[in-house]
Amino acid sequence: VPMSNIDQISWIEQVESFWVDPESPDITALQQDGATAVIDLATQYQTATCDLENHRVLCARVIGRLSDIQVRDFALGSHSDATTECYRKMWGDLLRDAPPGYIAPLACLSAAMAYESGDWVAANHALAMALDDDEQYSLALLLRRVFIARWPAESFSAMRRELHPRVVTGIFG
Repeated sequence: VPMSNIDQISWIEQVESFWVDPESPDITALQQDGATAVIDLATQYQTATCDLENHRVLCARVIGRLSDIQVRDFALGSHSDATTECYRKMWGDLLRDAPPGYIAPLACLSAAMAYESGDWVAANHALAMALDDDEQYSLALLLRRVFIARWPAESFSAMRRELHPRVVTGIFG
């Protein structure tokens, strides 16, 4: 259902209200909030339970908090083999709703998951979306190098799984 202009402006403002200022004195709390929001939203996707208003706010929270690299890196490693499809759907849904300036992190998450699953077309499409949103986005530039080098998906998955516990420790101590 297309949003009216007023709804769209309201949605963008809601997402922007969750943007993470890297200089914030509350950076750790904001990162913890973002990581928790990712898990909460994924749980809603896994259990297919949500109340619509809460779901909309949680989606805005995840999109906004992904502006922080630590939250994005947490999100990159937060799925398991059992939850891969759920996360792919979630990132795809959020990517469709993300306002400009918030697309790159979600597109990179989508690209990485598609790459790991062997879906090169979807991986390259998502990567192009990330670079269209922010041509200097660090993870998009890294993924482009990984894709061009045809780095084995298993190696990328292993690196991501190895990095995740360090990201969790960095956010939650």
